Amino acid sequence: MSEPLPATLGPYRVVRRIGQGGMAEVLLGLRYGASGFEKQVALKLLRPEHRGRAEIERLLIAEAKIGARFSHPGLVHVHDLGLHFGAYFVVMDFVDGADLAALLARRPLPLPLALWLAEQVAHALAYVHALTDELGRPLGLVHRDVSPGNILVSRTGDIKLADFGIAKATALRDITWGRMVKGKFAYMSPEQVAGEAVTAASDQFALGVTLHELLLGRRPFDGPGPLATMENIRRMPLPDDPELAALPSPLPELLRRSMAKQPAERFVDLTELSLRLHAARRGFPPVGPGDVGRWVREALVTPETPESPPGGPPTLGLDTQG
Repeated sequence: MSEPLPATLGPYRVVRRIGQGGMAEVLLGLRYGASGFEKQVALKLLRPEHRGRAEIERLLIAEAKIGARFSHPGLVHVHDLGLHFGAYFVVMDFVDGADLAALLARRPLPLPLALWLAEQVAHALAYVHALTDELGRPLGLVHRDVSPGNILVSRTGDIKLADFGIAKATALRDITWGRMVKGKFAYMSPEQVAGEAVTAASDQFALGVTLHELLLGRRPFDGPGPLATMENIRRMPLPDDPELAALPSPLPELLRRSMAKQPAERFVDLTELSLRLHAARRGFPPVGPGDVGRWVREALVTPETPESPPGGPPTLGLDTQG
């Protein structure tokens, strides 16, 4: 049973719960100002059982600090970090739509829209990977949890990558995950599964798995359970799949390269992948945010299919597996 909602969090009136995961929940909030000003925001706060746990609170604070650096249309922006009766909360963009995992459970995504969406996410990740501090030193940010559940799509076609709660930054000493395995297991890279160093190439692998799922309706390495799936990711070559081979060129090779076992064999970076996706879209009718928004609105009025994706329901906030 969910805890009753607070009436307010700091200066924000709480409207309703948007969603919740194992460690955090997200609420819809309203901020009022002079002369009838009103703005909708998303408020993320830890679940009651995790409030006061210093190591979990540090993650939420780190997520807020990372998000405050972002200035990119493909990322959820953080506007404030508040404290309400001892409970930290993060004020973020409210995306009026749903996450991609929930939408895919209702309606398949046409191929041109899948390529457009993947290109936008690749572009956002390239921005994240290139971020520097005030002295120009690379922050070394890696999302570590790219998956449909962390891609938000609005009714107007905005695409935003969310949930940097487990992002790794070499220049932010508060975030020292070391060799701990974090992220949704089905989208992990081989090096992430093995507990090795995670780099931007790991985000590329996860986006490759996501694109495979968007185009073919399934993930390439799924096994009967988490351990079998992770073993497949580490050792099993990308299966010889007739449906994969039947995709228009250059998509089969693009998918294979983005999911290569060795990071050095993948694309140089997410910028190169975004350019390759853009080039691949030239063979299809042009699409844009309006087409994506129309698909979202149609999906939201379509009943959800009874079976959840094999990887389980999407998580929110700091709810990660590993």
